[in-house]
This record gives sequence, C-alpha cells and structure tokens, in this order.
Amino acid sequence: MATMAVILNLETATTNCSVSVAREGGMLACKEHNSASYSHSEQLHVFIKEVLEGASLSLNDLDAIAVSKGPGSYTGLRIGVSAAKGLCYALDIPLLATPTLYCLALQKKVETGIIIPVLDARRMEVYAGVFDATYKEVQSTRAVIINEDSFLEYAKQGKVYLVGSGAAKCSEVLTHPNFNFDPSLIPSSKNMCQISYDKYKANAFEDVAYFEPYYLKDFILPQRKK
Repeated sequence: MATMAVILNLETATTNCSVSVAREGGMLACKEHNSASYSHSEQLHVFIKEVLEGASLSLNDLDAIAVSKGPGSYTGLRIGVSAAKGLCYALDIPLLATPTLYCLALQKKVETGIIIPVLDARRMEVYAGVFDATYKEVQSTRAVIINEDSFLEYAKQGKVYLVGSGAAKCSEVLTHPNFNFDPSLIPSSKNMCQISYDKYKANAFEDVAYFEPYYLKDFILPQRKK
C-alpha cells in the first residue's frame, strides 16, 4: 500500500459542492461552489476533472476516494456517495468516509470552550455534534429539535460556539450570553484531507458495495431543565 497516498475528497452533504485532492494529507488543489440550488449533480464530476488537472494528476494516480458521510442533505449525500462508489469500482481503489460535523468543527479554532457544529434541517431541527476545544467528541452526532434549553448545560460552564448553517435558527432561541453563533461556516473538502489520509494509513476502509451515508431521521427534543 502506497505511503505517498493521493486521495480525492468529496463533500456534498450540504449546499457546498466541494472537491479536493491531497497527497499525504497535504492539499494539492480544491474546487468548491456553495449554492442554495444544490447543483451538485451538474458540478461534481466537472470539479473532479478540474481539481485533478489543477494538481497535474489523472484518475489513475488516485489511491483512494474519500466522501463526507453525513449527516446532511439526503440528495446531496446520495450524489457524493454514488460518485465515490462509482470511482472506487472503476479504479479498483478503497473508499474512505469522513464525519461531516467533525470536519465542520475543525474550521473553528478556540483556546477553550465547546464547539457545536449544527447543520440546518427543517423547521426548528438541526443535526448537531459537540466537541471540546481539542476537537474531542463530547456528544455524538444526533438530530435535535432546538428550544431555549438546547445545549444550555454547556453554556452554563463556559463559551459555546455554534457553527454552521443551523446556527442562525439557534441564535433566535438560545439567549445565554455564553453562546456564540457563526452561520457562515460550511463543510468543505479542505478539512477532509488530513482525516482521510489518517484513515487510509489505518486501513479504515468502507465496504464499497454496502456503504450508506449517515442519514439521521429521529429528532430528539431536549429535556426541560428543572
């Protein structure tokens, strides 16, 4: 197995259609476009071609394909996973999957506090994960219905940074002064490069035939604090 692994990273879980290629975890090229119209089906294969050309590589130079596994848009995830599987089959190379919310959390750099990446779902629902300042998972990914008590146990202990498309709706409801909101951050294949390489080195491959993206269906209503 090549240690100088070249990995193509696909991120289609949200409105951002993002493709990067990296060698040994170092990004060589990236192309992405964030559009509310979800034009992934038209853009993804064009971006793959452009990214490889930008890095002076061909499909045959790839050692693995990594895909953002969700949660996120059902259609977006399906497009990314279908493309990744197709390439893995055609090139006879392994499939890797990276957690969408963890990659989003990596975009927020803080000294202390809690980072909560939140992706917008419908109504007052979000997909959320909870990480500390070193990106260690504090609460696993889940689907949450936001009310005034959501994530309050973290805000009572210190700063809480809500990042991602779900942060805007959270800001309408969460009033504790320790909450900080940044809805501008979006999942990007740029943040997949090192994670996918680490998984490659650990032989943490997915089964190409049976891999499914991480769809979250059951929304949890936070318990009212007494």
